[in-house]
Amino acid sequence: MSKPRSLNKVHAYPTKPPADYSSVDLARHAPLVKKIAYVLMSRLPASVEMDDLVQVGLMGLLEASTQFDASLGVLFETFASQRIRGAMLDELRRADWLPRQARKQAKQIEEAISQLEQSLGRPPQESEIAEALTLSLEDYQSALFESKGHQIVYYEDFVHSDEGQGGSPVDNIADPHRVDPVTTLSDTRFRAKLVEAIKTLPERDQVVMSLYYEQDLNLKEIGDILGVTESRVCQLHSQAVSRLRTKLRDWF
Repeated sequence: MSKPRSLNKVHAYPTKPPADYSSVDLARHAPLVKKIAYVLMSRLPASVEMDDLVQVGLMGLLEASTQFDASLGVLFETFASQRIRGAMLDELRRADWLPRQARKQAKQIEEAISQLEQSLGRPPQESEIAEALTLSLEDYQSALFESKGHQIVYYEDFVHSDEGQGGSPVDNIADPHRVDPVTTLSDTRFRAKLVEAIKTLPERDQVVMSLYYEQDLNLKEIGDILGVTESRVCQLHSQAVSRLRTKLRDWF
């Protein structure tokens, strides 16, 4: 596995000094930064480090505290969440975090799963997928971890440029309507197909998807429930997403 590369140095956001921000308790709102970082990290490859994302998010929290105006009738948590998430996404754009190889590798895994399902008539096991890709099981699981930014639906699945590529991967994460298939595709037929496809997954994959998407748990919390490491949950999630994409191809 390649050594994770950290984000570029944190860029401070220019802000004008506040008249008075003593009413905002930054320490009390610091956990909000980690919560938002966890949500984004679950959609990012292993090359992005959690600590770097949190550091950038804290800058966003500080900026929010200097610009918050309680007289507008907006909760500070709501205002700060937008600033924190925006700061993280801006830094990800600058860092150019998603290697092209990650998407190519994910596509190869999808193809292998699709071909094996057709020939076997059942969901293939990890060892069978690894063999089809001519990889050791360890290397295959490493590939799953590296492609943890893999998603059920990509914006570029529906909008293509002249070069055959879609929008920026960061833009896909930045806009929840582009990333989440349930909100991106309002068609009830797609939702029914997605539910049907999830039911065909191996039982453990079904549990992971349910805890992640329905219970809104992060990878660490799911790992605690299943008694496995966070990295193992990441692998299972990436593999489940690849399985689902092979079953939903007619929609892309």
